[in-house]
Amino acid sequence: MRFIPIQAQEDTVAAVDTLTESYSPKWDGTAGLDQASPLIQTAASYDLIFIVLGVSLIIWFVLLFFIIRVDKKVSKLEEEIEKANAERNS
Repeated sequence: MRFIPIQAQEDTVAAVDTLTESYSPKWDGTAGLDQASPLIQTAASYDLIFIVLGVSLIIWFVLLFFIIRVDKKVSKLEEEIEKANAERNS
């Protein structure tokens, strides 16, 4: 069995950047960012990772608070059930 290497043909048409020409007026919305509120300025900055980090930390803390609260309620219900079973058996 013989393997013949296949050569890819090069595209003779040069790639044209039509997206920049088409959408460049739509990306000019950041020109009036100086008059925007501080929240919008922060969200439009290049440090968006800190916003993502902050939101994810808030979500984790809310989940942690919820889990701790549910655990306390379940513990309280377990104690009441044990107390009721002890009274019933006495």
